[in-house]
Amino acid sequence: MGWLIKFFTYSSIQVKLIATLLAIFVFIIIRRLIIRLAVDRITDDHIRYKWQKSITYTVFLFAFIIIGQIWFKGIQSVATYLGLLSAGIAIALKDPLTNITGWLYILWRNPFEVGERIQLGDQAGDVIDVSLFNFTLMEIGNWVNADQTTGRLIHVPNGKIFTHTFANYGRGFKYIWNEIPVLITFESDWKKTKLILENIAKEHAAHLSKYAERKVKETSRQFLIQNVDFAPAVYTVVKDCGVELTIRYLCDPQKRRSSLQAIWENILTEFENHKDIDFAYPTMRRFNNITEGHTEN
Repeated sequence: MGWLIKFFTYSSIQVKLIATLLAIFVFIIIRRLIIRLAVDRITDDHIRYKWQKSITYTVFLFAFIIIGQIWFKGIQSVATYLGLLSAGIAIALKDPLTNITGWLYILWRNPFEVGERIQLGDQAGDVIDVSLFNFTLMEIGNWVNADQTTGRLIHVPNGKIFTHTFANYGRGFKYIWNEIPVLITFESDWKKTKLILENIAKEHAAHLSKYAERKVKETSRQFLIQNVDFAPAVYTVVKDCGVELTIRYLCDPQKRRSSLQAIWENILTEFENHKDIDFAYPTMRRFNNITEGHTEN
């Protein structure tokens, strides 16, 4: 490597430009060879992604050092040059520098990882890539219900991590609360209905409660989290057209729609077996009062 550095210390601008392009080309080839010979053979998607990113960052660091040796003969020259241009760079490259700082923050503080579901401001989705200037989300929600993916990729600037409200669906414990309101008529047996819904909720979500409690205990060492009851429950409230029973249960954020479907299918199947339980829906009753010389609608 010493001969390469010596070659890159000539004063000629033309030589430096050629040497810079050559260095970039060489490091690109090196990166591709390493990925093709080693990384592409890894079968696990997450491990392969992490190795690919690590190799990219390492090659980028070495390229930065070598190219720095091309243009500057010593640390003093680098410091002087950066000192003269720092103010101009800070103004002209404000957004790119902010994004690079955001990238460093993401690597250092690790607020999210690839594969996790997050929301930053109005954008929500599954993180599928993190790069120097932005990270990429597989969008969820929007016109698609129950937090399923829309198929769109959203490239979010890293700097937004400093200015927008951030939420991670899977930190603390990997599940979220979901609610299903079930509206029945006033004439229905609401007590029996509530018992049926409680049994359905326990069947689908009770096994998650112990895991969630253990994860919250681990997280409470870092954050102030009060005791939470993670058992599924059913809550009762009276609406204009019936009694609303709301199922509250834990679910995997990426399986919210499938859990909704499974629970609703159980509810529909159970209600078919009980004639004293009927779904309620908004209705309008019309009365005709006929009196002498007057009709009301």
